Amino acid sequence: MSRNRRCRGASIIELVLISPWIFLLFIGALDWGFYASALISVQASVRSAALYTSGGNATAADSSGACTIVLNEIRKLPNIGTGTTTCGTNPVVTASAITGPDGASASKVSVRYTSITLIPIPGMLMKQFTVTRNVTMRVKS
Repeated sequence: MSRNRRCRGASIIELVLISPWIFLLFIGALDWGFYASALISVQASVRSAALYTSGGNATAADSSGACTIVLNEIRKLPNIGTGTTTCGTNPVVTASAITGPDGASASKVSVRYTSITLIPIPGMLMKQFTVTRNVTMRVKS
């Protein structure tokens, strides 16, 4: 028997043995992508909302205005979409007027977002994650 005839099935056996690992790596990369996208979107949204609330004393504690800005920023996340119009459950947005570290008036905006259910990888990725971001910004006089 020739050598080529004896080795014909080796490639398919190698593919079958390695395919679960390739699938696991693909799922991990997909989940990390969702995680990174959520982190970036939530951070950008809380900064935009803090910029709005720091516009003056009248808007320093405007949670509904901050909610509108946050929703516009994170609209592309999987479990937000166009159907979400309030910020009471997911995401949770709060804005409050506080005294900043320098003693001046400031606004504090907090956003908490809970992700969709992902495929967990034990020891690396959870099934679901929650991102919480806070920004404190001095109110313009």
